[in-house]
Amino acid sequence: MLFTQMVTSFIAAAGFGVIFNAPRRVIIQCGAVGMAGWILYYLLSDGGMDVVPATLFGAMLAGILSQICAKLFKVPVITISVSGIIPLVPGGASYDAMRHFVENDYHMAVQLSAKVMLLAGAIGMGLMFSEVANQTIKKIHAARSRST
Repeated sequence: MLFTQMVTSFIAAAGFGVIFNAPRRVIIQCGAVGMAGWILYYLLSDGGMDVVPATLFGAMLAGILSQICAKLFKVPVITISVSGIIPLVPGGASYDAMRHFVENDYHMAVQLSAKVMLLAGAIGMGLMFSEVANQTIKKIHAARSRST
């Protein structure tokens, strides 16, 4: 089951990299970052963690790996991070929320919409935390370089 999750998340992220017109030399990295973020999310949520914090940690991992890959392959971070978070985007829950709105089941639709907003917020916060961590590490490294 884990292998299936790895393969499908890799294909989804790499495929979105192709659609997003990422350079060919980073398509594999896009897939690997998406796969890593999804596998962390999958393991945490399968282990009993709520999906919102699991999404937060998955997005943080995808963001950190995107920063590393962007530096190594000299591409903008957004090229890899957008593809990397695609497996975490709650498209199925969004569809269910809209379907319940259309079917006039507003109680369930509002619950699902709130869940979608929390998941989307967790993705955004995960990317933001990874960027803050990256900037902090850069400042610490620059301060150490100046002092020596």
